[in-house]
Amino acid sequence: MQVSVVCCTYDEAMYDDLRDAVNSILTQTYSDVELVIVVDGTESIYERARQEYGDKKNVILHCNDENRGLAASRNVGWKLASGDTIAFMDDDAVADEQWIETLVDVYENQDVVSVGGQMTPNWVAGRPWYLPEEFYWLVGVTHKGFADGPQEVRNTNGSNISFRRNVLMELGGFDESLGRQGARQIQAEETELCIRMYHEMGYRTWYEPDAKVAHKIFAYRTRPIFLLKRAFWQGYSKQKMENILSTPDNVENDFLWRLLCDFIPDRLVSLIHSRSIEQAAQIGMIFVLTLTVGTGYLYGIIR
Repeated sequence: MQVSVVCCTYDEAMYDDLRDAVNSILTQTYSDVELVIVVDGTESIYERARQEYGDKKNVILHCNDENRGLAASRNVGWKLASGDTIAFMDDDAVADEQWIETLVDVYENQDVVSVGGQMTPNWVAGRPWYLPEEFYWLVGVTHKGFADGPQEVRNTNGSNISFRRNVLMELGGFDESLGRQGARQIQAEETELCIRMYHEMGYRTWYEPDAKVAHKIFAYRTRPIFLLKRAFWQGYSKQKMENILSTPDNVENDFLWRLLCDFIPDRLVSLIHSRSIEQAAQIGMIFVLTLTVGTGYLYGIIR
């Protein structure tokens, strides 16, 4: 099985991080790997990447003629790829050396058409002590309560997810009205695609926690104002996605119920015994971030 990995980039300040991502793909323990780098309209990045990787037979380079956004760039990438399976990873991530090998093992031993893995944190500026693990999804990391071991899930993070080529061809890829573009922070393109895959094909994504990709979390991503903005736009994206889909999805509602009924009570008990300032701050952040997500969702309804 040949696996093509699509990695999209557009910010020249991220080039060193792109290099880390690329090198982690080129040094995988699995040998039959193709890498597709899609530069979203930044010619200077394309020229640097061409000089560094242009002579490698298993690397395809493409530059969009303008900034088209992440979803559109991912669509360009998988259409250029020749692999039987297409995996996606971002330019601020670093794959475990056995990432592709682990994904392939699932494809060869399970009746699946989509496989994703665990996003682990690489706290570049240190772990923010006030951020609860239940909200690690705000910084692109697999959060507490996501899944208990290998199992079917709605979707995994867009920087650690893969599909058989025929699935992308049949579904037409990602919805380009979703996805980040410049200052636009609408997310959920991989979520929408996976929900559509389930509705139209009857398959869900298989989560394999041993397929690991580390996400670099820079200092700005740990600041409270960033987390609040991110939470707001996540709520807005959820509402926008519901407008696109004909059938509602209840994963977030199920998580909210578990958050209120399991995680918060457990934390309150722990706080009574420990009287930890960190625990108290994280409980407070759970309420603040939940309210902010709800505000973004309501904004989407009003707008």
